[in-house]
Parts: sequence; C-alpha cells; structure tokens
Amino acid sequence: MKTRTLRFATAAIAMSAVLLSGCGQTKNSEGSSAEGGQIAAAQSQDAPAGNGQITIKASIWDLDTSSVSAKTIAARFMEEYPDITVELIDIPSSEYTNKLSIMLNGGNDLDVFWIKDGDTIKGLENKGQLADLSNFVTKDNLDLNVFNGLADNFVTNDNKIMALPANSSFYVLFYNKDIFDEAGIKYPGNDMTWSQFETLAAQLTKGEGADKTYGALFHTWQACVENWAVQDGKHTIMDTDYSFMKWSYEMVLRMQAEGTIMDYSTLKTGNIHYSSPFLKGNVAMLPMGTWFCATLIEKINAGESDVNWGMALLPHPEGVEAGWTVGSVTPIAINAASKKQEAAWKFVDFVCGEEGAVIQAEAGLIPSRVNQESMSVVADTKGMPEHALDILTAVKNITLDRPIDEKTGEVNQMLGEVHSLIMLEESTIEEGLAEMAERSKEIQGK
Repeated sequence: MKTRTLRFATAAIAMSAVLLSGCGQTKNSEGSSAEGGQIAAAQSQDAPAGNGQITIKASIWDLDTSSVSAKTIAARFMEEYPDITVELIDIPSSEYTNKLSIMLNGGNDLDVFWIKDGDTIKGLENKGQLADLSNFVTKDNLDLNVFNGLADNFVTNDNKIMALPANSSFYVLFYNKDIFDEAGIKYPGNDMTWSQFETLAAQLTKGEGADKTYGALFHTWQACVENWAVQDGKHTIMDTDYSFMKWSYEMVLRMQAEGTIMDYSTLKTGNIHYSSPFLKGNVAMLPMGTWFCATLIEKINAGESDVNWGMALLPHPEGVEAGWTVGSVTPIAINAASKKQEAAWKFVDFVCGEEGAVIQAEAGLIPSRVNQESMSVVADTKGMPEHALDILTAVKNITLDRPIDEKTGEVNQMLGEVHSLIMLEESTIEEGLAEMAERSKEIQGK
C-alpha cells in the first residue's frame, strides 16, 4: 500500500473549516444500542423504504452520537435509489475494529463498512477482504483528484483502489484571545515556527498555583510531541531510526522545565483532558485537532465556558513551509465477499460524492471532497471564529499521523509506552529514542 502525504490545493482546503468530530470519529458511546450483529434500519418517515429488490448492510460506529450523519446519508441515498434499502449495523466505537474483523472473518453478509482505524486497512487488504474499486471508478469516470490527494493512500502498488476517503481531520493552533489581549501581544499568525511558538508561550505565562496562566499546553498523547517531527512529510512513526524526533522532545521537555506548559505528570496522574484547562481560560495556546471546534462551540453554547477563542495554522518546523500539518482520514470500503457490490458501490459513491459531502458538513464532519455548497455550510457555521475559513484554506499539506501499514497500531502503542518514560524523565531522550528504534525493528521484522 502506498503511504503518501496528503497534498491539498488551496481551494480544496475550504472543507477544513467545517466543525469536526474527533479524529476518525472515535468518540465512545457506552449507551450505544448495538452489538456486532444488531441492525438499525437507516430510514426516516420521509424516506421511502425501497421496493425490496436489494438490501445492503453497512457498518458504522456510535450511530446515535458521533456518526449521526450516516443516518441522514442513508435516508437521502434511499430517496435517490428507491430500489436499494440500506441497513446500518451500529457498533460501539470501543468495540468496532475488533467486531468488524470478526464479522469479516466469519463470512458475515456485510456489504459496506466505514473503517475507524485507517492503519487496519493493510491487514484487511492482506486478507483479501477489500473489494477493488478501480473498475467502478473507471466505469463512472470518477476523478480521484476531487479528493485532493486523500484517495492516493488507498491505492496499492498494483493500482488497486481499496477504499475511498469519507472524511478527515487535522491539527491547528487554538488560542485564547483574552490572554493575548491582556498581555498586549498580537494573536498568532499563520506562519509561526515552533521556535517562535516556544518563545511566545514564555511571554504569555504568568502567575502561580491554581491561578497560573500557561503559555501553552501539549496533551499527553505521544502524537502531541511526535506529530511535529513528522509534519515535514519526510518521516513517519514507522521509521526505525527516531533521531528525527529529538528536537520536538527537547522543545517540549524544555518548556515543561521552564513551567510554560503544564507538566506531563500532572496531566497524566490527574487524568486532565486537554479541553478542561483551555475551556477554563488557563491556557493561551493549544495545538489540537480540528474536531475541538465542535467541543468549544458546544460548551460555550451550553454556558459551560466563556473562552474567547481563535484559530491559526499549526506552527511549523524550521525550513518547512507554513500550512503543513498532520492529520487522519476515515475511509469507507466494500466487502470483497459481498454479492451486491454494484449497489454497494452506489452507496460508497454517494457517501463520498457532492451530496454526501454536504450532509457530512452539516453534521460537523470534514467531507473528503469540497464543493461550493459545503463551503457555504462552513462559512455559515455559528460559533466559528472570524476568518476561520480563510485560516483553514491556507493549509497546503497534511501528513498522515498513522501511516497505512498493518504494524502501525502495534508500533504506535509501543511509542506511547516509551513516550511516557521520556516525558516523566525516567528515560533520557536519547535512551528513549534508541529503545523506540530497537522495538520498532523487532515489531516490523526489520
């Protein structure tokens, strides 16, 4: 499978100002009413049930929460294709990847499935569980360029198309306007290096104890250190020499020692979510995924926060062009064992098509393709900061934080373990990076 950075044309990034769900829509829903085989018919009273000629089954997670757009997409699809009925299999997100594997391995009559963890695609491909979509793409003259490079990640070395991108998300910089105003400092621009970010965080840090204002916050995920090192698109977490991450670990540990960010131990032991300090107004800058927009608007509308927030491009390493960032993508695929692939393709094409893009935008997701209507949805979204669309259209390149490889999940877990040792200073940076390299080679058999 090809692993590439995702290159976006300037106009194409207009999709990015859409309110987002979490990376890959991973929000758990303990109250979800689904077991692996439980079917939730995705029909509304206004949508025709179809004439019963063809019924296709599509799996999704947390149907009543983070994936609400799937209901609308299915209903609208059935209006357009009354001879096809779509039944959505609702699975809790915490169980989704495992249950999807069980269903596919067991010969379940599933036809279409969203893929929650993109790094599992290689394993599905190796098992022959992904239908090749290339004939459908050719037959319908679908130009993959409409996906702005996202589709390239699902094209194999022998030019088979294993999936299409449904939606995506990426990192930006959130900031508290009031903290900047009080300090008399200009808001972050869209061409700021990480070095400048570090200096700015020191200038914005003040106070002590519970009343302290931190210049910045890096969440406890290893991605919130390691992502900045893969931002240039030259390296990935699947490398077996992690010396390229040294500068980002040095920066974060330096800021931790200087007290310009909340220390890792406090965040980890206190189980402090990154949103809490920012919503309380205790943090000036927060590098985080675009899904955080939805949380901010929701909390402010509910009266749970009055943070006056803004947004800018993610800071970039020295020598890297402004507008480069890191993100993820949620693909949708067809079961290779499906006997209804023609109907399944029509649904996949609808999800990833122009109407599907608008439906996902209205539901708070970033559609994988842009069109004028979805751009209007973005511009009209209540609660987004002024000029948000202009800011996000400046994104030029998105590097996948988790490359599409069957060993990505295992390597990522290992990196998280060593990351904790480095951040707790139980291991030096050099020792930690060396351990990462050794264990990565072992996992990948290199």
